[in-house]
Amino acid sequence: MSFSRLVRFVPKGDDSQVLIGEPVDSQVDVGAAVRRGEDVEVNVYSGTSVLDAGSPIGNKAIIGRILSPVTAQEAGTIRCIGLNYKKHAEEAKMSIPEIPTLFLKPATALADPYPAPTPIPKHTIESDSADYESELAIIIGKDCKNVSEADALDYVLGYTASNDISSRASQFAQTQWCYSKGFDGSCPIGPVLVSKEVIRDVGGLKVRGLKNGKVVQDSPLTDLIFSVQEIVSFLSQGTTLPKGTVIITGTPAGVGFARNPKELLHDGDEFVVEILPHIGSLYNVMKNEQ
Repeated sequence: MSFSRLVRFVPKGDDSQVLIGEPVDSQVDVGAAVRRGEDVEVNVYSGTSVLDAGSPIGNKAIIGRILSPVTAQEAGTIRCIGLNYKKHAEEAKMSIPEIPTLFLKPATALADPYPAPTPIPKHTIESDSADYESELAIIIGKDCKNVSEADALDYVLGYTASNDISSRASQFAQTQWCYSKGFDGSCPIGPVLVSKEVIRDVGGLKVRGLKNGKVVQDSPLTDLIFSVQEIVSFLSQGTTLPKGTVIITGTPAGVGFARNPKELLHDGDEFVVEILPHIGSLYNVMKNEQ
């Protein structure tokens, strides 16, 4: 299977189907175009999963709704790396870690981009502590265990964007992060999966986070503490990372709780994780859980 950028989507006018395909326009920012209400045309592939996308079948379709590149069932337990940007460690007043810091999100945290709403759990609303974290996500393409750093990229299928939605009040009330970062819908990913053959070096990428149009995070991925190869190798030691595993790689400086004044998320806020070139914009619109 060879691809550059894949999108999983519900086609316009037919909610009964879920399709896989490649945008006809290789340069279009799929998330931004859909947010603007523009039609995005896709060359449809024969497969039903980005993990086995097949090949183009000659048909085209318009995106009606963007879905996460992998399903919750394919992703399983989401691996998350904390404190993986030097400047973020500085703003959090924490030491640079010597090994990757791992926490987990359940599969139920995986979520679609806009137009799916991104929930603020109702039991956290009173604390006013919902926060964003713009992150690069790795998608594993084949089962992976005990791999070396030198071989790690052989197991990577590609990359997408993610938003590690967090409840800071819950996070700071305990030493483990899984609860505060593991609520339903707290890990939207998308809009497209970009092949590792297109992104040969993630150091060439730049990530920005925009809250209601205001840039609040802006960093090259050269600020990463641990590389993709180091992360994949480390997580695979003694532990199988199944095909489809999602690994989110940490957030740069500029998170809401560390800003003065704070920039936290509220009902109706729009947050965009933009990773350029190639990946584009992951749009999330926040909604208080009822």
